[in-house]
Amino acid sequence: MRLVEILIPKQKREAVEELLDGEGLDYTLVEEQSREDPSVVITFPLPAPAVESVLDDLRDTGLDDDSYTVIVEAETVVSEQYEELEQRYAQNTGRISREELQAQAKDLTPRFNTYLVMTIMSVVVATAGLLLDSPAVVVGSMVIAPLIGPALGASVGTVINDRALFRRGIKLQAIGLGVSVVTAAAFAFAIRTTGLVSPMLDIFEISEVQGRLTPDLLSLAIAIGAGVAGAWTLTAGTSAALVGVMIAAALVPPLGVVGIGIAWGLPSVAIAAGLLVLVNILTINITSLAVLWHKGYRPDDWFQQDEARVATEKRAVALAVTIVVLSVFLGVVTYDTYRTGVYEEEVHEDVEAVVQSPQYDDLSLIDVSVEYDDPVPLRQPERVVVRVAHPVGTEPPLIDDDIRSRGSIRAESAIPLPTGPLVGSNRAEVVVYYVEKG
Repeated sequence: MRLVEILIPKQKREAVEELLDGEGLDYTLVEEQSREDPSVVITFPLPAPAVESVLDDLRDTGLDDDSYTVIVEAETVVSEQYEELEQRYAQNTGRISREELQAQAKDLTPRFNTYLVMTIMSVVVATAGLLLDSPAVVVGSMVIAPLIGPALGASVGTVINDRALFRRGIKLQAIGLGVSVVTAAAFAFAIRTTGLVSPMLDIFEISEVQGRLTPDLLSLAIAIGAGVAGAWTLTAGTSAALVGVMIAAALVPPLGVVGIGIAWGLPSVAIAAGLLVLVNILTINITSLAVLWHKGYRPDDWFQQDEARVATEKRAVALAVTIVVLSVFLGVVTYDTYRTGVYEEEVHEDVEAVVQSPQYDDLSLIDVSVEYDDPVPLRQPERVVVRVAHPVGTEPPLIDDDIRSRGSIRAESAIPLPTGPLVGSNRAEVVVYYVEKG
């Protein structure tokens, strides 16, 4: 529920009272003596879904921009008339008024200096967490990222035709992305050159990095969920803090990977993660825009409604086309994931069939893994590694030709390497490397 306070010219008092009485509202009036023009302060409670329609009706009485309005959240209203009013508006869409939406969208975006510092810090923490392979640190970086405000601000500015809010949202998103990439690259380069990480560190072996190198179409689900949840939460007037973490989850870690790819001189890594960032941020923008439009938010001046509709349609189409183009990469990754998954399953089944055959009944399979020439799609198998165990004191099994004869491994050569007894066991291990033809 909301408590609305409006300062109106005294000559408009009669028209406003007539409207409020017609709505069945409880209200109080106080004459304001501090202004040059005679004025009246009117205060009345409203259910949140009723605020926008009542304010629109009040404007129709002739209230101008000099009539300031304050809307605050109220804890409790004890009134039979209010209960009747609440029931009347119960069927309305559960959303806050246009004025509250605009104010909340502005409040979600901090001052520029604060936004810049928090963005830099979140990316530094995310990059450190990625290099440490620490999910907890990466999650912590999302908590402090101030990215929800600009994303939702641009969408709100579009649907209500607030050009200043729209431009600010777009500008801060662009600045945030640019600053994040530069910060992540500089920080990662400093970490690498100062020896704070091992010179032998293979970033492709870091699980937190791997997940951002092969983004598939499921990645869109994260961005869609973040955009819908962010806009829906904003329109409901509830806290958007947790949703802000979700939006940051779609953007901050990939931005860290972009910087790491630049610092390590791996353009394929930077491009793959960068495409994920662009798809995510564009998807968040278009889904939040769709939710706000679906919720019925429009400019208060009906002359501007056509202009807002055209602007919304143009921006939605531009975003959709860009997302479709960039999603081609996600589709390629999805296909590559399916293709390599099928290949690995075939290899595992063939190896398992040979090891479990009667002639090798004294063997046991330890592991089968496939190594690729490039962590970024399209990947080609470079090596298959088969680890088997045999009884100590026996000759290492010659299974390489039998496995190759199954057909799934297209190897030019096989290199069996005995590694010695397994710890705490009476069995020894042999590793067979198959070098693939590609």
